[in-house]
Amino acid sequence: MLSVMKQLRWMLALVIVLFVGQAFGHGMSEAEKLSIIDGGNLRYMWLGATHMLSGYDHLLFVFGIVFFLTNFKDIVKYITAFTVGHSVTLLYATFNGIQINYFLIDAVIGLSVSYIAFANLDGFKRLLGIKAPSLLFMITGLGLIHGLGLSTRLQQLPLNKDDLLLNIISFNVGIEAGQVLALAVMLLFLATWRRAASFKPFSVFSNYALIAAGGFLFLMQMHGYSHVSNPDEFGFSADNHIHEHIKMNEERAAELVKKNTHETID
Repeated sequence: MLSVMKQLRWMLALVIVLFVGQAFGHGMSEAEKLSIIDGGNLRYMWLGATHMLSGYDHLLFVFGIVFFLTNFKDIVKYITAFTVGHSVTLLYATFNGIQINYFLIDAVIGLSVSYIAFANLDGFKRLLGIKAPSLLFMITGLGLIHGLGLSTRLQQLPLNKDDLLLNIISFNVGIEAGQVLALAVMLLFLATWRRAASFKPFSVFSNYALIAAGGFLFLMQMHGYSHVSNPDEFGFSADNHIHEHIKMNEERAAELVKKNTHETID
């Protein structure tokens, strides 16, 4: 039991290290933008797949959905609900040019990870003494929010209005392909570990870790939002984050010098 808990602690530490390095990783590089412009719809598909596979918040949410599902019909039902949700808003928001601040939408997505894990732990009944909302309804609704996040990312590209619908569909096909690949790995991992005696403590620990990870993502995105005056400034890297703090400190110091100078003159 002690060795299992030790392994779980190492896993949590690894997850935190990865999140610290990526929590501010917004935006798309110029190289990616150029490759999309030159590559056409196949590049949109590739971009969709790679962004889903590197989208740790989306993957954590999917992992939470399938964590305790063993029936194939249930897996298909809930994953389809999530897919329909994020596909609808991805298509609609991108086609109509609807944009939401990247940090705010990702903050809500972080909370969605905490929500699904809280539901997995039966937190509504055990801690709040109430019946949990319909899981199918909530997954569909949260999927809509995830789709807004994907749309905001896609709209960072110089989209061609003549091929806009096909570009969006290609990107979404890539998203779904990446999701299927990630889902296959998750289900294989869970099915293998579910037969082990250590699965029960692992499941409890993992869902508490998901709650913590979702909360961490929420705080990091809100922290990022507090440093961005223009909602379209999505290139908020870790380096830029440090530079923002330096800039803020310099501005404060300048204000203090100015204030002290005025007081001395007076």
